[in-house]
Amino acid sequence: MSRPLPARDEVWSAEDYLGWPSDTPRCELIDGRVYAMSPAPTLDHQQIALTFASELRISLRSRRGQDGGGGNCRCQVFIAPTDVRLDSHTVVQPDVLVVCDPAKLANGRHVDGAPDLVVEVLSPSNALKDRRLKRRVYERAGVPELLLIDPEQRYVEIHRLGSDGRYAAPELIAPQEPLLLALLPDWQPTPGELFGWPPADLSLDEDMPAAP
Repeated sequence: MSRPLPARDEVWSAEDYLGWPSDTPRCELIDGRVYAMSPAPTLDHQQIALTFASELRISLRSRRGQDGGGGNCRCQVFIAPTDVRLDSHTVVQPDVLVVCDPAKLANGRHVDGAPDLVVEVLSPSNALKDRRLKRRVYERAGVPELLLIDPEQRYVEIHRLGSDGRYAAPELIAPQEPLLLALLPDWQPTPGELFGWPPADLSLDEDMPAAP
């Protein structure tokens, strides 16, 4: 029988979280508060996360060979559950993440600092937390690129950190549009190619005025 989840009405530190026994129920720590992880994700959720992580890994390895050991050769791809300590009171477990600084992996147990890329696959049970709480802490920690993948609506939302340290207005990527990442500018798949999504009807977008 697993241990009970630590009390949410108490404030915990990252060191508290990382020291809890291994049979503690899966959870995340955001600004000192404990948030239980949702029950096991759907098969579609897991397929999307695994596919994206696998394709990222292949592309990074290919670039490593092309660069002859330079460029992004040190980047490592991880999938959940992987603890990421963003600050003294925040530890999260993104669905997919990329870390290019070996110093952030030196402890061998968790990522210490902001990843270079974070990917969250949305579901009805986690969408609000990912869009509001976790987006805010990723921005504050300085994560350069955050991708939110919506399997139900079939689009990808990209948040990029600006020079002011804030995320700019998100870019929405339809299934037939190229997915451009600053981390891998030469890797330009479409969500449709990656996840088998049919093209979206963008005809309405063409008649709408540009956003102010």
